[in-house]
Amino acid sequence: MADLKNYMIGILFSLLLTSIFLLRTLLSRRAHRLPPSPLRLPIIGHLHLLGPILHQTFHKLSSTYGPLIHIYVGSVPCVVASSVEIAKEFLKTHELSFSSRPVSAAVHYLSFGSADFFFSSYGPYWKFMKKVSMSELLGGRTLEQLQHVRREEIHQFLRTLLIKSNEGKEGVNVHAELIRLTNNLITRMTMNRRCSELDNDAVEIRELIEEIVELTGKFNLSDFIWLCKNFDLQGIRKRFEVARVKYDSMIEKIIKEHEEDKKSMRGDGYLGREAKDVLHKLLDISDDNDAPIKLTREHIKAFILDLLVAGTHTSAITVEWALAQLINNQDVLEKAREEIDKIVGKRRLVEESDIPNLPYLQAIVKETLRLHPAGPVIIRESAEDCTIGGYHIPAKTRLFVNVWAIGRDPQHWENPFEFNPDRFIDNGLSKLDVRGQHFHFLPFGSGRRGCTGTTLALQVVQTTLAMLIQCFDFKIGDDTNAKVDMKEGEGVTLPRAHPLNFTPIPRLDLLPILN
Repeated sequence: MADLKNYMIGILFSLLLTSIFLLRTLLSRRAHRLPPSPLRLPIIGHLHLLGPILHQTFHKLSSTYGPLIHIYVGSVPCVVASSVEIAKEFLKTHELSFSSRPVSAAVHYLSFGSADFFFSSYGPYWKFMKKVSMSELLGGRTLEQLQHVRREEIHQFLRTLLIKSNEGKEGVNVHAELIRLTNNLITRMTMNRRCSELDNDAVEIRELIEEIVELTGKFNLSDFIWLCKNFDLQGIRKRFEVARVKYDSMIEKIIKEHEEDKKSMRGDGYLGREAKDVLHKLLDISDDNDAPIKLTREHIKAFILDLLVAGTHTSAITVEWALAQLINNQDVLEKAREEIDKIVGKRRLVEESDIPNLPYLQAIVKETLRLHPAGPVIIRESAEDCTIGGYHIPAKTRLFVNVWAIGRDPQHWENPFEFNPDRFIDNGLSKLDVRGQHFHFLPFGSGRRGCTGTTLALQVVQTTLAMLIQCFDFKIGDDTNAKVDMKEGEGVTLPRAHPLNFTPIPRLDLLPILN
C-alpha cells in the first residue's frame, strides 16, 4: 500500500513538473512571438518570394502580412518595417539596439575590413569619425571652402549640354552626363581629380567607382546561404578582389602625392589651389598625435571609398528623377521657372546662396525624394534582443525599413502616388525636415546613422536642378506631348529602368554667362 501511495505521489509530481514545463514553454513562446511570416523553404528561406526590386517586393509582402514581417533571406533572419509607427520604434525608441549595419563580404574586403566608417559597428571609432565628418570633413566650413569646385563642375556640365544642343544632338543621355558631373565633383572635392579627364588615372577612377557601386549592391549568395559561404558561385569574390587591388594601387599613389603636397601647404591652402580637399584633411587628422583615435592609412582609404561610392550615383539619380517628373508635369516646371526668373533673373546663373529664396524648388526636391528616395531601404542589424510592436526581435536580426513604401503611405500622404510639390507649400509641410526627424519622410535615414553627407547632397541636387530649369527646355523625341517612362530599375540606389534622354534647348544666352 505504501509503495502504491509513493508511486501515485511520483506520478502526480511528474505531471506537475510536466505541466509547469509546458506552461513555461507556452508562456515563453508567447513572450518570444516573432512577427508574421510567409511560408519558409529549407535552405533558401524566403528567397523564392524576393523580386529584383527589393522595396517593391517588401511592399507587396507587407500588404499581405502587415507592417512588420519576419523573413529569412537564405539563412539570415530579417524583419521588414513598412509603417511610420513601426519605423519609429526601430529607429528612435530602440535606436541604440539598431545602430549597426550588416557587412557583406564585398564591403568587408573592399573597405579594408574594420577600417570602414560607413559600415563600422557603433563604437569609439564610429563616434570619432562621425564627429570629424560633421565638423571637419563634410561640415559647413569645408563645404564653403570647396564651393568653387561645385560651381565649376556644374558650369562645365551646362557647357557640355550646350555644345550637344548646338551640334544638333538629339536624345542626349542625361543619366550618363549627370553621373559624369557627380563623379567629377566628388573626386575633385575628395582628392583633386576629375574622372572625365582623358588620362589613365581619371579613367581608372571612373571605372572603379562604377565597378564598386555594382559589387556593393549586388546580391551575393555567399552572404546569405550558409552552404554557399565558402564558394564563389557568382564570381563576385573574384571581381571584388581585383577591384580592391586596383583601388589600393590607385589611392596609394594619390595619397603619396598629397603627402608631398602637404610639405608646401600654408594654412588652409596649398600651392596652386584655394583650399584643402578632404584627403588632405584626413591626412592632417592622421598626423594629430592628440586625437583620441589614430587614423591609419586603411581608415583613410576606406573613408575616401565611402564618399566615392555614396556620393556619386545617389545625387545624379535624384536629379534625373526630378527632371523626369518635371517633363511629365509641365505646370510644375513652369511654376519653378517663374520663381527662378523672379528671384535670380536671366542675366546670371543660380548660386547655392539663392536656394533658401527658392521655396518651390526646394518643394520639388522634397517631393522627388518622397517618391524616389535614393536609399529606398534603410538597413540595420540588431545588437540585442528587443520587443517591437509586441513582437520579439532576436539579436543579430537584419532590419529593413522600407522608406519607399512609407513615403507612399496613404495614411500619411494625400494622393500619395501623385507628384505634387505644392503639398510642401500649402499643407503645412514646408518645414518638414529631410534629416529624419519626421518618420513619414526619411530620404536620408534617421538618427545617429543618418546620412552624413545630407548637406552636400542637397547642395548638389538643388543647385544642379535649379540651373537646368533656368537654362534649358527639355524636348522628348518629336512629340511635344511625349511622356517619360517612370519605371524603376534594379539596384540599391533606386535607378530608373531606362536612362533619361532628352534634347536640351537653351532658353538663355548661355555663352556670355558661362564664360
